[in-house]
Order: sequence, then C-alpha cells, then structure tokens
Amino acid sequence: MTDAPKAPPPTAPAPAPTAPAATGDGLGPAAVLALGTFAVGTDAFVTAGFLPATASALHVSTSAAGQSVSLFAACYALASPLLAVATARAPRRALLVGALVLLAAANALTALAPTYPALLAGRLLAALGAAAFTPTAGASAAALVGPERRGRALAVVIGGLTAATALGVPLGRVAAVGLGWRAALGAVAALTALCALAVRLALPQLPPLPDTEAVPLRARLAALRRPGVLAVLPLTVLGMAACYVPYAYSVPVLAAVGVSGRTAVVVALVLYGAGAVAGNLLAGRFADRHGPVRVLTVGYAVMAAAFAVLAGLAAGPVRAGAGVVGALAFLWGAGSWCQTPPQQLRLLAAAPGQGALLVSLNASGIYLGIGAGSVLGGVALPSGAAAVFALAAVLALVAGALLRATACGRRGRGGPGRGASGRGASGRAGSGRDLSGRCASGRGASGRGASGRGASGRGGPTST
Repeated sequence: MTDAPKAPPPTAPAPAPTAPAATGDGLGPAAVLALGTFAVGTDAFVTAGFLPATASALHVSTSAAGQSVSLFAACYALASPLLAVATARAPRRALLVGALVLLAAANALTALAPTYPALLAGRLLAALGAAAFTPTAGASAAALVGPERRGRALAVVIGGLTAATALGVPLGRVAAVGLGWRAALGAVAALTALCALAVRLALPQLPPLPDTEAVPLRARLAALRRPGVLAVLPLTVLGMAACYVPYAYSVPVLAAVGVSGRTAVVVALVLYGAGAVAGNLLAGRFADRHGPVRVLTVGYAVMAAAFAVLAGLAAGPVRAGAGVVGALAFLWGAGSWCQTPPQQLRLLAAAPGQGALLVSLNASGIYLGIGAGSVLGGVALPSGAAAVFALAAVLALVAGALLRATACGRRGRGGPGRGASGRGASGRAGSGRDLSGRCASGRGASGRGASGRGASGRGGPTST
C-alpha cells in the first residue's frame, strides 16, 4: 500500500513591508524625512523673525519674548532622550507622523494664544512634537544606508532644518510683516500638517530600529560614559550656543549693522539660510571624505571670523554695504550649520549600537545650545549688538579650541583603524574616515589620531 500524498506545509505569511536594506542608497526616504525636519525647523526658527511684533502684542519685552525660544529649546533637550526610550517599540512611520500632527496642533495653539503664558504652553507642546520627530528621522536615515553614506544621509535629513532657515524663516518674516505674526504661525501649522501627510503617504512601513529595545533609561545613558561620546556632546552645545547668541535676536542686531528695512532683513535672513544649506550639505560630503574633525575646525573658524567682523561693524561709526553684510550672513549660516552632520557621524562611530539614543542626545545638545545662546544673547542685548556678536565670536573660538583639545587628547590610545575602519598592511575593512576624532599632528606607533595604521592589518569599527 502506498502512502497518501502529504499535504504541502503551510505557507508562512508574507512579511510586512519594511524599510529598504542598508545596502541601498536610502537617500530617497531620507529626502521624505527632510520634509518633516523642514517643518520642525520652520517652527523652531521662524519666531526669531517676528519677536518684536510678538512682544508688542503680548505686552512683554523683546528679551522676554525671546525666552520662548529658550523654553522650546530646554523642553526639547530634556524630552528628546526620554521620548527615545518611551517610544522605543513604536513603529517609526506612525511615530514620525504623530509627532508632526502634534507639532501642527501646537502651532495652531500658539497662533491663537491670547496671553504670554498661553504662548509658552504652545511652545512647550511644539517642543515635544519636535523632540519626538527629529532624532527618529535622523536615526532612521542612518539605518537606511551603508556606513560610507551615513554622512550624506544625515546631511539630507538635517538639510530640512537648514532649508527652513533659508526659506521658512524669511517667508515667515514676510508673512508676519504683511499679515501679522499670528497668521505666520497659522501658516506654519498648515505646512506641518501637509508634511505629516507627505511622510504618511511616501514613506514605507518602518519597524522599530534594531537598537531600540525596551532598555531602561539608566542603561541607555551608560553610553555617555564612553570617552568618544563625552568629547562630542559638550561641543554640540557650545557650537550651537555660539550661533544662537545673535540669531535669536537677528532683527535688532542686523539693524545695528545697517540692515533695518523690511526687504533688507529678509534678504539677510535668506543669505544666512543659503549659507546654512550650503554648509550642511558640504559638511556631510566632506566629513565622509576627509573626516569630521577637519570639517568642524573650518566651521568654527569661519563662525568666529564672521562674528568678529560683525562686532566691529556694530561698534564702529562706519556702516558696511549691504553686500558685505550679506556675505557675512552667508558665512555665519555656513559655519553654524556645518556642525551637525560631522557631530552625528562622530557619535555614531563612538557607539554604533545605540544610534537612535545618541542622535537624540545630540539633538538635545543642539537645543540646549539654542536655549543657552538665546539666554546669553538676551543678557548681552542691552549692551548693544557689538557685545552680542563679540560674545558669539568668543564662544566659537572656545568651541574650536575644545575640538582640537579633545581630538588631540585621544591620539595614541591605540584606536583601531581610521574612523570607522582602520588602515594597515593587509586589507581594508571599511570606508569611514576619522569619525570620532583625530589629531592633525603626529603619528603614534599603533594609531594615527583617533585611528591609525597598524602593522597587522586594517581594523574594524572604532570604539571612539
């Protein structure tokens, strides 16, 4: 007797659609995520264009109105790592869309705020939405590409923020002048809602990141004890503080160097934003090729030089032409926004298994710097625009000195390889370069800066 034919085994259910593999270029989804960071950036930066009008409408001083920027930044900084843990197992597309919806609602609330406390409440809710979106977007973009393209993917996502400085902030200024600051914030709310729709329709299903299991916050923050992380995060705070000391009060300080007309202010903000876009995109590309420390060194030098010249113009009796101030505004933006991709790249190299958390901590550092810079700028503003620009120049110089000190201090510790990969006699393990820090001078026996040429072969991923 022959056996009856066996039924075929049940077919496994088709897997849910997931993000593209890291072997693809991943820059298409990163561009979609950049729409969201554009909305976040417009919300975060647009208020600088109409602080005087907001202060007048709510019967507070310009410095007090500027503290709404500080509140937004402080809430973002505190909430970002907490939300990274609380939302660890949430599907990323749903999280990204929900964060943008919250941001849109918060902007609508702010636009309708009848009092200063109501305005602050709206900014607090907006900070929560931004804190949930930006780190998730950055970590997702980095996960979609191979290590050799992470700098560019991060630059695309952060490019949404810099594009907001180039387009969103000047357009917000125009809307505030023509329609009022409340209408400008209402327009930001509508823009954010449209970006949420675009992310929902264009982005594929994104499962939780592989490194975002439900680990307690204390265990996650253990990454802060890594020397490479400790060398990066304080620099993020300091560099962004240097940028925001004058930027939070851009309208009055630009007036002090002769940029006082409505059109002139908008043009100066557009040039600042254009510099921010250029600096961000070039920084991502050059950080992949030449290492982030070199890019950051140039950025801080450019910032310090631009602020020093602007301080001299504000203090002196001679006013420069619009072309000179416009060029300085361009350099100001380029130097300020070339920081973020290299800093994120250094963090991902320092602790590659905790990308989502570290990107959120870097975002916290950015907004802590924005908040600190806004506070310091408000303190210096009564002394005049020259004092504001001079303080920003000093902070940029200190940031450059801290970068060189921490990068050179890590030389000779036996770091394996050069950045994300080492270089030795027998082969190459990867393509990253000088990711977490590098001293430009000297060669040790086993390392070159943060990474080196070993005798035994090219190393694996660096731990710095």
